[in-house]
This record gives sequence, structure tokens and C-alpha cells, in this order.
Amino acid sequence: MGFELDIFQDEQLEADYIEWLTDVRSVDVQTHFGKLWEYYTNPMLETLVTRGGEYQLGRCYVQAQEYGLPVRITGLVHSANGGVFGARAVKDVQRKEVVIENDIAWRINAAVDFLFGKPISFVSRSPDGQKRVEIESILKAMFAANGAIGFFQDMAVLGSVYGFVDCFVRPGDEIIEHISSSSQTLSLEDVLQLAQTIVLELIEAPRALPVLEENDYKKVRYYVQHFYQKKNALSKKSSFFARLLSPSKRSSDSREVVAVTEITSAVAWQRYENGQLVAEGELPWGFLPVVHIQNIAQPYYYEGLSDVEPLVSLQDELNTRLSDRASRITFQSFKMYLGKGIEGFEDKPVSPGRMWYTDNPEATIEEFGGDAATPSEGLHIAEIREALDKASGVTPVVAGVLKDKLGNLTSAVALRLTLMGMLSKNERKRFTYSEGFKQICKMVLRILDTANIYKSCGADREVDIVFPSPLPENVMEKLKEAQIKKELGVPTEQVLRELGYESS
Repeated sequence: MGFELDIFQDEQLEADYIEWLTDVRSVDVQTHFGKLWEYYTNPMLETLVTRGGEYQLGRCYVQAQEYGLPVRITGLVHSANGGVFGARAVKDVQRKEVVIENDIAWRINAAVDFLFGKPISFVSRSPDGQKRVEIESILKAMFAANGAIGFFQDMAVLGSVYGFVDCFVRPGDEIIEHISSSSQTLSLEDVLQLAQTIVLELIEAPRALPVLEENDYKKVRYYVQHFYQKKNALSKKSSFFARLLSPSKRSSDSREVVAVTEITSAVAWQRYENGQLVAEGELPWGFLPVVHIQNIAQPYYYEGLSDVEPLVSLQDELNTRLSDRASRITFQSFKMYLGKGIEGFEDKPVSPGRMWYTDNPEATIEEFGGDAATPSEGLHIAEIREALDKASGVTPVVAGVLKDKLGNLTSAVALRLTLMGMLSKNERKRFTYSEGFKQICKMVLRILDTANIYKSCGADREVDIVFPSPLPENVMEKLKEAQIKKELGVPTEQVLRELGYESS
């Protein structure tokens, strides 16, 4: 059964285009963004690759980043459409020592800690002083119900990996019921409770299929999601054949999986499961309740710049050289002996104090092997790590790793110069995420206004986002600076907020 799009009342929205998005476009999107996520998490898959009945893996698992290693190391060949774990064994190629050092994950996590390592503040710009306090309380309660700083960190992780993150604002059923009910004045406590029912759902990139305006890529006409959802029920299909499979091929997760497609516009929404329309309804808000946030702004593209994508090739090169070094050490780190003219030499172990006796005057024992210095190898690996530092803007200093003398790091100026790249990139992200948070706050306040829960106008919905400094600070210097600002006439509320205190 095809898509029934009459509820949207839009002749330009064609069912054939939605089918192309869910059947063709979604496959490419999931493949591309899925690889970025796999390179970030580097999951481990327990498996045994056999060739001729013999196990070829020294370890009973493979990792996602082996996707970028050459065949001569892994003994596995990958296909572009097979995914990171879709590989087959290559004949006559022995698997070597495989070393994976995930330099991507710690850089992404360090950048997230820099951006949202401390709580942020939402400051209302309403001209009414009483409303400013109330709006800040409403926003604080709403974000706290959605995870507070954990929500922001999850958002930053998705944005860093995929290049963007979308936030779907879903009001609770209690708010929707208030639209049809008679208008009544609610107390602030009731408003706070209703605000906590608003769900901020983060949409991962592989399931997002936005329909943009043809003449403006910044405007989203329809927001389509296509994904597979696991149900709390066992799948009844092919259960007989599943029992016939060997234990190594039998899936441990046999839950029922449903293909879900959601279509949302500014006026209505629909939900399909396995191609069948299961629910639909109208939206009274008058806007599309989706906020799009780019990780780093990229002109003329819906997607922003990913922090993972430019590191993939460098990560592959690093893992390749580390694996080559491990393979070399395996063969050269121990000494071997070649005995000539000594009877039974091959049956006698080599150990300290052992002596051999022979009547053959031409008998010899030759020593070979042993680890040799390879300065070019170490230099090449060091240069790869420096390239990763440049491409990501995240150096080991950010993670607290100090190897060389970096000067007087107790000086705030010296510390800022050392972390200049990280701070500059952090400021770019602050701007994009701040704009997204402002849109979320406006949507929430507008929903509460439409539902007759908390009345507000356009000026009341303006909000400023205050980020604390990610660098360690001297408390006494900060207090002296606050005192000087207060003497210059800066409002006490702003001074306390910069210090991390909430004004009463």
C-alpha cells in the first residue's frame, strides 16, 4: 500500500518522491553515516573466519576500523556496500598482527567535554522582569526533564560524528489536551509540570530524510524519518529455519523488527509501519517542530562539517603503520639460531648454560634476527599523529597528556596560545549550537502559548545562551574581575551568572 498524503493538502508532495526517499535515498544515507559512527565507536564483533576448516584469526573478534586496513594485513576484503563488517576471506593471504588505536574517539569526546563540560545558562530577554524569572524557570525545568547536561553532550556527540543533529520537539499529551479545554490561569508550578512533559528527541542522521525548499536549502518543508524499530515481541517469520542454523550463524536477537516512516510538516504528521498508515493527525502549532543544528557551518549544504570524516583516512594510515610495526616486531623481536653440523640440534631447546658437543670441525652456530632500530618508521607514525592534531584541532594537551615542555602553563595567556586551535573551533560550535538552542526555546514557549498554558509574545521568547569558560580559572582573579565589573555598573544578576550563581 502506497503513501496517503491527503492530510498535508500539498499537490507538490508526491508519493513517488517519498517512496524514492525511503527505498533508495535512505540506503545511501544509512551507509554513509553508519560508517562514520562505526569509526567513532569502533565496535567489536566476535567472529571466526575459517579457510579450509582452519581458524585464521589469532583473536576471535574483528573491529570496525579494520575496514580501512589493507588486505595484506587483515586477510579480508571489504565491499563498498557490505558495511564495515561485511568482509570475506582472501585465499592464500595470512592474517597479520592487527593493531587498532582509536584516535578518533578520544578527540571527539575531548571536544564534547570542552563544549559542554560545564552547565550552560539560559537568560531570558523579556522586557518584563517577572516574566524573565518565570521563563528561565520553565526552560530550566524542561531541559532538566530531558537530561540537562547529558542531553547537551549527546547532542554534541551526534553533531560531531555526523556533522549535524536534529532535535524534534514533541509536546506531551497533557499539553495537547489543554488546547481544546477552556482557557484558565495556571500557577507557575502547574506550568513547570507541563513543561517537563515536552520531549526533546534527538534524531540521528541515518534516519533523517528532510525535504528542503527547492530555492532555499535552509528551509525544511517536510521532515521524513525512515528507520527500523525493534518491538518487544519475538519475530514469528522464518523461526523454523532459524532453529536449523548452526549456533555460530544463529542470531541472538530474534525480536520483531518494523520499518517505520514518519512524515511531519507544519500542519500535519503521519506514521507508517511496514508501509501501512497506523496514525496521523494535525499540528496546531503552525510551524515544523524540528530544529536543525550544524556541527560546524557549511554553506549550501543541509549537513554541517563532521569531525570524524576528515580523520578517517589518517586513522586508516595510523592503524596500517601500527599493524606493520607489530608484524615486524613479531618476527624480529626474538633471536633465532642456525646450527650446522651438530647432531640433534633441532631437538634441543636453547637455554642459558646449555652446551653442544660434536666431532665435526666445520660445525657452526649462527645467530640471526633481533629487533633493529627503524627511525623512519617512528618518525612517520609521529607525523601521522601530528596530522590528526591539525585536522581535528584537538591535541593531546586537551586530554591532559604533557610530553614536552610547553612553557609556563600557569599563565592564562600561555594556556590559551597552546589551545588556540581548540578554542577557535569551540567558538564556531558555540555559535551554531546557541542558535539551535534559541530556536528550541522559542518553539517551547510558542507551544505553551498556543496551548493556553503560559502566554508570551515574540519579545518574551528571546533568549541568550551563556557558556562558561572551558579553561581552568583562578577563583580569586575571577572574583576580582567580578568586583570591578560591579563597580563599573554591570548588573548584579549578570555578574552572579558569570560566576556560576543563580540570582534570587
